[in-house]
Order: sequence, then structure tokens, then C-alpha cells
Amino acid sequence: MEDSTTTADKRIAEQLNYGAKTAKRVTWEAWEFSIEAPHLVRVTNASYGCEKDEHSYLVGAEDRDGLLVPAECECPADMYNEEYDCKHKVALATIGGPLVLRAAVDLPTPGVEGRKTTSHTLKDKLRADGGAISEESREDGASVIGDEREECDCAELSGDFPCFRCFISGEKMLPE
Repeated sequence: MEDSTTTADKRIAEQLNYGAKTAKRVTWEAWEFSIEAPHLVRVTNASYGCEKDEHSYLVGAEDRDGLLVPAECECPADMYNEEYDCKHKVALATIGGPLVLRAAVDLPTPGVEGRKTTSHTLKDKLRADGGAISEESREDGASVIGDEREECDCAELSGDFPCFRCFISGEKMLPE
């Protein structure tokens, strides 16, 4: 078997504090890595098979003097033990290595990289596109964003009560 550990992998692992038991577990178990957000990698212990989602944690990556290193993990082992680093951070450093860490750090922030955003309200921020303004248009030339508006349900309600959309947007207030 050929040793594929690079100098960068070794330098990253040297930044972490872990024991022989953790190192063995990391090499024996199966790992999956996915980039969730800038500087965040989801590390999943795939050894648990169909229960692997219960063994999946976000690990933050930070730049320490030009070296990308797993910095913190949301797992209980990392949160409550300040003495040793958890197996998820060690797995990211040794198995995922510099390639996964670099991909996490280089991931562009949604809505910031050269695109104008209109994310002022929670509703806009939760849109799948991050609130970016689309330049799409319909065949008749009308803007998709400007013309589309949900129908109001206020007429169906009794009294002067506004529908939820009108109340949240501030168009109508609750009756006294």
C-alpha cells in the first residue's frame, strides 16, 4: 500500500491535539465530506449505515498563518472536551485534507460575489436563490419579479381581520 499523506496533511494534523485511539477510529471508519457554507464542512461518519445522518456534524475551517485547519465542531465530544480534538476534526484534517478545507474556504458567500441582493426581510433571505435579483423576463417583456404577487386572502376573512401576508408586510393592521 502506498502512503499518500502529503506534507500539508501532516502539518494540518500537527495543529490538532488527539490521541492514538482517535487516530485509529478515524482510519477504521468511513467518512463523507460535503461543503455546507463558506468555512463549514459537514463531516459524516458513514460507518453507521442508514443511521449515518445522526452522526453528521458541521466542522468549521479557519486559516492559521496560511494553513487551513479544522477549528471547531458541533459534536458533543468537541463542545465539552477542551483538552482533545474530536474525531470529526481529525477526519477532516487527515482524510479530507487540504483539498476539502480549501474548497470550504473558497466557497463564495451567496448574494455577495458580484450579484445584487434584495435580502432585507426574513422572507427574502429564506428564498432559495438568496434574494438575488433575477434579470429574467416573460415573453411579453414584463419583469418576472415586478408582476408576480400573491393574491390576498383578506376578503375571505370575517370582520376587518387582515390575512397573514398583509399583516406581516404591514399593509393592514389588526382591528382593535
